[in-house]
Amino acid sequence: MSSDFYIAFIRPHAGIIIKICRAYSHSQEDFEDLYQEVCLQIWRTRDNFHEKSKWSTWIYRISLNVCMTIQKKEAKRKFQPISLDSVSEVLSNDTPSFEEESLSQLYKAIKQLSDVDKAIILLYLEEKTYKEIAEIIGTNFSHIGVKIQRIKNKLKMLIK
Repeated sequence: MSSDFYIAFIRPHAGIIIKICRAYSHSQEDFEDLYQEVCLQIWRTRDNFHEKSKWSTWIYRISLNVCMTIQKKEAKRKFQPISLDSVSEVLSNDTPSFEEESLSQLYKAIKQLSDVDKAIILLYLEEKTYKEIAEIIGTNFSHIGVKIQRIKNKLKMLIK
């Protein structure tokens, strides 16, 4: 990947990639690996972008797809029964990059959501319209409003 491509097409949207990768990672190392893989996939698939949507929508879609795919691969590879103690330990593992307490609590709760719910709420927090969320997720936009309300209620319960 050329630095020109990174500077012109990825860096302006780095915030999108960071938020999504952060929601799908459990450590700083995981985060860095995801971020690098997303950037690589954006570069690899750049010729497939035909301007049918905004570049930022393309970035969201690739970021979510990469993160969800890697998470599924890891789940298959590492499938073994785990205790509630180990889940709590992973969820409470904050690195210095994830300092702010309320934001940290929100990310911990978001990490407990399903992949689709996680993607929807991240896009909602980015103030994307229901139509944009549906386009990125690949679903009907009339379903998004109901889904967001359910996710909000679930997050409230997880944070308490």
